[in-house]
Amino acid sequence: MVLVSVFLEILRKPTIGDVLKELMIFIAPLWIAVIVGVLVGWAWKPKWANIGREMMIDCSVSKDSTPSSSDSSSTSFNLISSLNSIKFLLPSCISWITDDEAQSDPFSLPPTVDSNCSSSQIPKGKTSFVTNEDLEHFVNLVEEKDGGPAWIHMMDCSTPTMFYQAWQRDLEAGPTEYRSRTVFEDTTPEMVRDFFWDDEFRPKWDNMLVSAATMEECPTTGTMVVHWVRKFPFFCSDREYVFGRRIWESGREYYCVTKGVPYGSVPRKNKPRRVDLYYSSWLIRAVESRKGDGQLTACEVLLFHHEDMGIPWKIAKVGVRQGMWGTVKKIDPGLRAYQKERTSGNTLSHCAFMAQINSKISADYLRSFESKSNDSSELETHNSSEKPSGKNIPKLLVVGGAIALACSFDRGLLTKAVIFGVARRFANIGKRL
Repeated sequence: MVLVSVFLEILRKPTIGDVLKELMIFIAPLWIAVIVGVLVGWAWKPKWANIGREMMIDCSVSKDSTPSSSDSSSTSFNLISSLNSIKFLLPSCISWITDDEAQSDPFSLPPTVDSNCSSSQIPKGKTSFVTNEDLEHFVNLVEEKDGGPAWIHMMDCSTPTMFYQAWQRDLEAGPTEYRSRTVFEDTTPEMVRDFFWDDEFRPKWDNMLVSAATMEECPTTGTMVVHWVRKFPFFCSDREYVFGRRIWESGREYYCVTKGVPYGSVPRKNKPRRVDLYYSSWLIRAVESRKGDGQLTACEVLLFHHEDMGIPWKIAKVGVRQGMWGTVKKIDPGLRAYQKERTSGNTLSHCAFMAQINSKISADYLRSFESKSNDSSELETHNSSEKPSGKNIPKLLVVGGAIALACSFDRGLLTKAVIFGVARRFANIGKRL
């Protein structure tokens, strides 16, 4: 009541200028309190604040004994640019730098690249990090026979040399999944494949990378285990990824599977924050050009991606939608520069060389996955048809009773809406039983 009386007293001032002056004096202490509270919150963080942090945005200031200057980089990076990890939509092998070099300022010093791009080889006979089961899952995604919900169209965008489409879908549990189709004019599937894998060239068009290293590789299958760190704005910690990847070749179609893998050789730290749930796989193949000349001079990339960055999924979804095209359209100039560098006769990098080690598969082998998917879907349909219909009776009784009860009351639409809402809730509970 005191605040209300003070506010009314201010409004009784004779002139507008006096009213505004008094309002500024009245509001200023509140803003000061808010600013002080934010500063205190950043400076002091109890240990229990980390409990349940998976449900909150990780936006605390670094407290490492040797903090990197990248944590205090320019504030011009906003939330949308932080979700610039949409560059994950076209993933690749990233440039390698040592852990000490990762602490340098990414704005002043570009990442250095190791010409070897590998620290060790995957022991012969050891279980592969990316297997044929992962290929089967990816093929079902491409054919839209994975049993998931329908894809919702997001956008159609284009430049003179690139066409881009994107879709999304929400699962019952887990982050939003994304699907995109990109067509690059006047290039080959092999060039695009090497472009995504070439970690020596990637820093020239991707400024979100802090460090990257190839931990293991298999010279027989081309499988690689890669550790990389992606830069986030100053109010969020960087993100760390450990993922395995592998390429299968069928004719001139390349199935590239990338997923997060457990890897004990890279110890988990508080900062950067580890992203465990990561999946990014894409199909590269030649398609007809938009020029309409009937020639297969364009390259199509179908990508499927999802990850849990530790940001609330709804917030991440908004940021991805707003910043997706602004990020993707920067990739095409990078590809054109890569084409010029390759045609100039420069030495092929080690990671680009690894991209050319593929597991050969036949079209019949791919069709076998499709037949398995059809058999499983028929089995599910058969099983669902055999379910007893008795469980639907309680649902009908609940809804029917709610209708009768709603019609017997004459208390307006609100009462009926509440009754129907309760009925639907009980019906859903009965459906899950």
